[in-house]
Amino acid sequence: MEENIYGKLFNSVPLLTETHLETLLETLDKERSIYLLIQAVKYAYHSGIYSIGETEVISKCIRVLNQLD
Repeated sequence: MEENIYGKLFNSVPLLTETHLETLLETLDKERSIYLLIQAVKYAYHSGIYSIGETEVISKCIRVLNQLD
């Protein structure tokens, strides 16, 4: 049975209830934060917000951040 989806972040991350976003924000960790940033960049690129060059810069920044620790 398919779950009802309340909404979507960046047209890809499902929100199941009104409070799901609040819970997501309260429990963010590094891995989830990077995932959400990547989804935001993809969504913005597909929406025509960034050029391909700007998207590559953001992508490289995310890769660098992902390697730090």
